[in-house]
Amino acid sequence: MLALFKRLVPVEDEEVRSLLWATLYGFLIFLAYYILRPVRDEISSADRGNLQLIWTAVFFVMLGAVAAYSWLTTRYARGRFVPITNRFFLLNLIGFYLALVFLPEETRPWIDRVFYVWASVFALFAVTVFWGFFADLFRNEQAKRLFPFIAFGASAGALLGSAASAFLAESLPPFALLLAACVPLELATWCVHILNRDNAGRPDTGDRDRPLGGNALSGMKAVMGSPYLQGIMMFIALMTFASTVLYFVQADLIADAFAEDRAARTAFYAQIDLAVNAITILLQLFVTARIIKWVGLTACLVFLPAVTALGFLGLGVFPLLAVLVVMQVLYRAGRYGMTKPAREVLFTVVSREEKYQTKSFLDAAVYRGGDLVSGWIYYGLAAAGLSIGAIAVVAAPVAAVWGLVALRLGRAHETLSTNG
Repeated sequence: MLALFKRLVPVEDEEVRSLLWATLYGFLIFLAYYILRPVRDEISSADRGNLQLIWTAVFFVMLGAVAAYSWLTTRYARGRFVPITNRFFLLNLIGFYLALVFLPEETRPWIDRVFYVWASVFALFAVTVFWGFFADLFRNEQAKRLFPFIAFGASAGALLGSAASAFLAESLPPFALLLAACVPLELATWCVHILNRDNAGRPDTGDRDRPLGGNALSGMKAVMGSPYLQGIMMFIALMTFASTVLYFVQADLIADAFAEDRAARTAFYAQIDLAVNAITILLQLFVTARIIKWVGLTACLVFLPAVTALGFLGLGVFPLLAVLVVMQVLYRAGRYGMTKPAREVLFTVVSREEKYQTKSFLDAAVYRGGDLVSGWIYYGLAAAGLSIGAIAVVAAPVAAVWGLVALRLGRAHETLSTNG
């Protein structure tokens, strides 16, 4: 079995146990999130007229969350602050469930909005903590070999979570899914305990399992002082613009297609997630690690911007729901199956503080700040009378610039890897 596994994954004997626990951790975290994601996305269609306002709230809440997380990392070792973060979100889910059960029905729109903001924060922080932990746990050379398989585990969890939501959304109350997500979230926390314990005595561990230095502004200061991190920031900002345009177009087209049937919308969103995760798994299992090994990290970084630019041009010519769904599936599968593992490898050549505090700043403040700005840009273009097709054409050159940034970033990583 070990020999067969090593033919599939480029893993050394002493890495197998850590790799399997890390993959299980990713599986459980994404299982929890993808049980919740269709519930969140359905709210975007139900309340699409206020979506740009909700995203503004997400941004400001995220700023507070980044400060709180940075404070946490300076006072607790990773073996404690990662479980604390996960269990904080678990308690929040129980609170939402109780609010939906016991508060009056007329409060439901506001609970939906608060849940949407919370889920958007959870989506980034749970994933940021997840990848930051592994960027700290594995060396750069290990990350290039092992991250695609860890990402495969995450996508397998996402596939199961979206499948569960797709089949249960129309037969169960949506808030029943909140309690279901608590179970994998708690199990993921136990995986952290095991990984931290198993790797505590490694010769290269050094001071990795200690509280970090700095403060809430350390991540931002590090980015401003590093051209390499500024390149990652620009990459994330441009990716966010493309994601936001697709998300708003999706909310509009699906809302029009399914009118007032909220359960059907939730199920449709879950079906999109199901297709995305099935393709993502194939990329992570058979494609991404081989591209990184044979062609290089740069190819994985450039792939998604190129596909996105072509997709926007296609959506500009045919602004239809079917075209949107095809583009969204290809975009998200490429993002999670190739770009995400490749982007996380970028952080293996920076310091511990930058792995956690810079990542939280980039993935939270920059990502959600990009959501905020991009959402208002979309709203402004739509208010000015531009159709969905016209907005897609405007977005295509932005995706091309994103590709150029990806090209330079990949080369910068190669330089740092060689010199480091």
